[in-house]
Amino acid sequence: MATLLTRGAYALPGTSLNFKTGTWRSEKPQHKHWAAPCHSACPAGEDAQAWLAKVQEHKPREAWEALTRVNPMPAVTGRVCPHPCESACNRGQYDESITIHGVERWLGDQAIANRWTYPEAPKGAGGRIAVVGAGPAGLSAAYHLRRRGFEVTLFDAMPEAGGLLRSAIPLTRLPRDVLDAEIARIMGLGIDFQPRHALGRDLRLDDLRSSYRAVFLGIGAGKSREWSVDGAVPGDYADGLHLLKEWIAVGGIPMPKAVAIHGGGNTAVDLARVWKRAGVAEVHVITASALPGPGADPSDVLNVVPRELKEAIEEGIVFHEHRTIQRLLMRGSKVVGLEMVRLRKLPDGKGRMARVAFEGTETVLHVDMVVPAIGEVVEPTGIESLMHGANYFRADAFGRLKDAEGVLVGGDSRGDRGTVSAAIGDGRKAAEAIDAMLSGRDAVEERRDVVTFDKLNLHYFERSRRVALSELPVEKRTDVDEIEGGYSPAEASREADRCLSCGNCLACDNCWTLCPDSAVLKMKEIASDGSHYRFDYDYCKGCGVCAVECPCGFIEMVADD
Repeated sequence: MATLLTRGAYALPGTSLNFKTGTWRSEKPQHKHWAAPCHSACPAGEDAQAWLAKVQEHKPREAWEALTRVNPMPAVTGRVCPHPCESACNRGQYDESITIHGVERWLGDQAIANRWTYPEAPKGAGGRIAVVGAGPAGLSAAYHLRRRGFEVTLFDAMPEAGGLLRSAIPLTRLPRDVLDAEIARIMGLGIDFQPRHALGRDLRLDDLRSSYRAVFLGIGAGKSREWSVDGAVPGDYADGLHLLKEWIAVGGIPMPKAVAIHGGGNTAVDLARVWKRAGVAEVHVITASALPGPGADPSDVLNVVPRELKEAIEEGIVFHEHRTIQRLLMRGSKVVGLEMVRLRKLPDGKGRMARVAFEGTETVLHVDMVVPAIGEVVEPTGIESLMHGANYFRADAFGRLKDAEGVLVGGDSRGDRGTVSAAIGDGRKAAEAIDAMLSGRDAVEERRDVVTFDKLNLHYFERSRRVALSELPVEKRTDVDEIEGGYSPAEASREADRCLSCGNCLACDNCWTLCPDSAVLKMKEIASDGSHYRFDYDYCKGCGVCAVECPCGFIEMVADD
């Protein structure tokens, strides 16, 4: 008698296919495409798991295209982002997290080297939009608006686009040819760039609102916070961002014998490293935050790029964590030292935590210069009607202002958001909100539950160390050479292969192979995602083998109604 090949086995009439065991179950399996933790943690909104999968398939251009649908500047963010995605990575609880920023940088560099271009933007049928500020938030907003079909005019007060990427990040972290290449590709979409146009001087907000269908303000926070210690201010006072910008622009910087920088962000660390390489014997960073390490509260750790902190310590920068300056020791208007005091976070009685100085923990530090790097606020000139006396804009998640319809904001002007990636995310979300507003629909942002470490089956993954990125030894570090190196194609591929594909189908065939009832059907198409596996509920008895054996947590058992 002839036999038929069905469900991966030979079956004769009257065998198990006649017994629909689906009537036995109380639970049934279903696919659930979770968000990987790296996706959830990325301020720009990148789905790293999705584009790492394309690198695993040896399709780097498709990976870059998937990445740039969200972030137009991966060669930049791969260098300067503090990569919270890596801190969130599930693999970090198994051996070591994926070096996501290294693969992201490699894709960005590949795009520059091979002259990859974005898909051609549609003609400007959506109308004219004004973007003020050509930093990361403004560039991102202009990019996403242009790809949605809007005509975009991008204004900036400076002669070149880039904002703080150009004026405040040292070349050792971000080579300018990389920045120029990423910006040129964005402008190549057909964006009308108008340099030397400052808001409040050359541009009036009311004129912009009447001439354009919407306005995005990515103006940053360019006004230094006021700083003193009990009213005392040194005679040679200068804030950290001003000094860093001046050094990048003209190469000049004061040369004290010993200096203390009061702050805990990237500006403080960048400036400290500049001074150390310039030959200053003692460089101290005094911060209220903690240094990363075992037992450190993640919400209390310095907001700096982790590798930059590591390199700064290697170079001899001294960090004083959980401290603030209590008193300046001065001879006339000249600083000769300072008194630090230790801080601790304690409940303030109002349901929040506050830093409290502890008497008796005072120590003296002998320095001849003190520089604050405690952040900046928005310069309100030209936008007083929007600021209401505040230091930052008050906006919703899409950057919309409650009392100024058609005006959206993003980046550092929304508060101490602190990262290039967050600014890029703000620009993308504002573009969605503008498109939604002008289309008469609600703005949407994808939200998915995050797959946790306990939902993965790690029996199917071998332990492996992350592929290390090269870096210049301390003695060879200069003010112009990039310190961290990039991956080779083989290294990028090897690192991408370490991705656990959290929350997404790995197309491993486990569910199809191991189902005892042959109730998982694989479609004729290549099983590149879960849609090509189907559950045959006539025969699935809800045993849960497929869910248990799924390496990525893509199958969950739910109650069967």
